[in-house]
Amino acid sequence: MTLIRRWLGACGAAVVVAAAWACGDTNAPSPPPRDGTTEPDDSARVPEDAGLPPADDGGTPLPEDAGLPPPPEDAGLPPPPEDAGTPSDGGSDGGTGPVKVAPDTWPKEAAVNYTQRFGVGRPQGVAVDEAFNIWLLEGNRIGVLRPGDTQPHWASNIGQAGRGFSTTVICGGSAGRAYVGYHARELDMPFLPSYTDSAFTEGDLDAVKLTPEGGIVLEEHLYRSFRRNKEKNDGGLSWLPPVNIGIHNSNDWRYDEDRAVLSCVTVMRGRDKGEVYIGTNHGVTRIKGLHYNSHRHPVWWENGSQRAGYTYAVGIAQDGDVLIGNDWTFGIVTPNADLGVWDWMSPKSLNPMKVESSYLPEVNSLAEFDYWRGFQQTKDGRYYLASKSHGLWEMSILSKGDREQKGTQIQGLPTSQLTALAATDDGSLFIGTDGAGLWRMDASKQLTKVADVPGGKVRQLVYDPNATPAMLYVLTDAGLTVLRGH
Repeated sequence: MTLIRRWLGACGAAVVVAAAWACGDTNAPSPPPRDGTTEPDDSARVPEDAGLPPADDGGTPLPEDAGLPPPPEDAGLPPPPEDAGTPSDGGSDGGTGPVKVAPDTWPKEAAVNYTQRFGVGRPQGVAVDEAFNIWLLEGNRIGVLRPGDTQPHWASNIGQAGRGFSTTVICGGSAGRAYVGYHARELDMPFLPSYTDSAFTEGDLDAVKLTPEGGIVLEEHLYRSFRRNKEKNDGGLSWLPPVNIGIHNSNDWRYDEDRAVLSCVTVMRGRDKGEVYIGTNHGVTRIKGLHYNSHRHPVWWENGSQRAGYTYAVGIAQDGDVLIGNDWTFGIVTPNADLGVWDWMSPKSLNPMKVESSYLPEVNSLAEFDYWRGFQQTKDGRYYLASKSHGLWEMSILSKGDREQKGTQIQGLPTSQLTALAATDDGSLFIGTDGAGLWRMDASKQLTKVADVPGGKVRQLVYDPNATPAMLYVLTDAGLTVLRGH
């Protein structure tokens, strides 16, 4: 089907173009029904990078006549502490006391159907926080199943959901905290010179928290952008307007590019344990507590225009590297410990790239969509990419600076339509399919179907190695199953 997109020509005039992508500013398809039950159509989404320079992605200095008050030296926020301002107990709930942390008391059986045993239904998203609370997302409802509960507690219309925005994903955070993503349309012009523009508050990400009584409340609509001051090199914070304008470009707040959260992953161990990365319609934003830095993305260029596909595949490698796969390209970033330099692409030594913006010529040409939906590294160090349309591929790094890497297709799966990947500590790679259920490639690279998981379409895979034994949450169209021992 021919897809019609609008973009701005060299002289700024509106031009109609028939393509699956276009340079300059574009309109994404309209949001899905606001009950959240329909996944947004991602088959032909296009970036809208607005011609930003490649070095710093929107690093336009604030003009003196912008009509804004002068930025305070500390931007009104203290530097984020080591835990990014999140108390070890998950924080208070507004005066009623801290959230109690419970141990892992979940069933230890190898496979348990949580939809049948705990009545969790068939949610669209699942997550787990540091206290082993299981978070659920279903349209405008957020649920939580605490250790010891027999069924989840649900709350409706919290935060952006109460404003009619469609929910997309959910990720766990510190004890008693979760992050909920939303969908918002892309803007024709993502440059918004006034912080009073209501478009800033659309979509993005909410932090929600658990009260001691088991209730769920909105903690904050994330807006605390944190970025080191390059010019002063003194650890200064990005200036924030005096109102909450949601997630925006940390390099220049006037660019509202990351508006639809399409994927998320929680760092489960290592130096950055508890941090969250979200994939959006534009790139990857890093989150620590209630602070964030936006953004990084693999891109390619055509006629001076930046192409940054929608980011559905975000993973964490065995050594903590961030694995990023979008509709066109993929990349691997070794993140600096400092949240404030995540979006710095110069000097490159701060966040070195193991793989620059790359593609697999064995799959497609660079200009064609590869539709990456999973990116993982197994215990033996091998990298795997899963495509919505082109199956499972092992990726070998030829050179970090090469545009082309080497791809080898993995044979033996019953379908080429894949939805998710999860690498586990026993050396396995679990593979979610769209219609053929869950499959496992063990450490010896043998493929078998996981018979204990009902359902044909795998919606999500979440691996938590902090539980004993480890837990793999498998969300399908038939509900939630938890596998243990991998």
